[in-house]
Amino acid sequence: METKIESLRIEALSAIAEASDANTLKEARVRFLGKTGSVSLLSEGMRSLSKEERPIIGKLLNELRAAVTLALDTKESTLSAAADAAALSAIDSTLPGTAPEVGSLHPLTLLADRAVQIFRRLGFAIADGPDIETEWHCFDALNTPADHPARNEQDTFYLPDGRLLRTHTSSIQIRTMVANPPPIRIIAPGAAYRRDEVDATHLAQFTQMEGLYVAPHVSLADLKGTIEFFFYELFGSGTEIRFRPHFFPFTEPSYEIDIRTEALGGKWMELAGCGMVDPAVFEEVSKLRSDSAYDPEKVSGFAFGFGLDRLAMNLTGISDIRMLTENDLRFLSRFTA
Repeated sequence: METKIESLRIEALSAIAEASDANTLKEARVRFLGKTGSVSLLSEGMRSLSKEERPIIGKLLNELRAAVTLALDTKESTLSAAADAAALSAIDSTLPGTAPEVGSLHPLTLLADRAVQIFRRLGFAIADGPDIETEWHCFDALNTPADHPARNEQDTFYLPDGRLLRTHTSSIQIRTMVANPPPIRIIAPGAAYRRDEVDATHLAQFTQMEGLYVAPHVSLADLKGTIEFFFYELFGSGTEIRFRPHFFPFTEPSYEIDIRTEALGGKWMELAGCGMVDPAVFEEVSKLRSDSAYDPEKVSGFAFGFGLDRLAMNLTGISDIRMLTENDLRFLSRFTA
């Protein structure tokens, strides 16, 4: 038995040393250490040995298994190192490497961050709300008549349960007033949804930023000063700004805001809407709050809103709003810092 063990040891170590690749080494592992391998078969002969011989032969078999296992593992490491060296030998380390691409924030994100920074300097805080809204928050509380075109299914995305995708972030203004007493001074950036035909100047989903300031004795002069400061900071001190009378259900009086700069071609461009909060809005909020915190006789306020997508078009000089949603790296790389 001792002779067979020594003979098998020599045979196994020799076969392992001659293995030239991983497959040959795997065959050797199965051949000698597998369930039906040579070492296992030799171990079965222990049954026929006497009690005196078993400890001696058992020790020799354990030493054999350990030697074969060590030889297999050593050879596997050697073959793996050789394979890695062969793979690396084809690489020319003197060639220049591939430079990493430098990313950037999306132009809409850059604009939103810049707008937030400007309004924060004026004391505005960011408010948020759900994209899926109720008719009350989106229309009723904002003094929008039942027959207003904006409430038509051709303009608004309604869900089967009667809720809708908000058509503006004005609903956040309502939620903020319901949840908090005055004074409040917030901006509400976020997505809005309308059934617009997608073209060079319209998207079915766009990004809007609205603002609201409510406190005692808020005046039209406060609104005008806030708007002018924002656009001067955004476009430069040479910007011309004008307010045109307009109509919105939720503000009275209401205005459209146009700006003109040489950088934008010297033409007047409509960029935003604004106005003093209609007392009817305060009354609706007060009904839900069941208090007089927003009594129109005690507080006043102004609201404004503009589309960040349109603003980004003007600031970047692009002619098609769809470029902001296509994620074309050739376009986005223009904004890499």
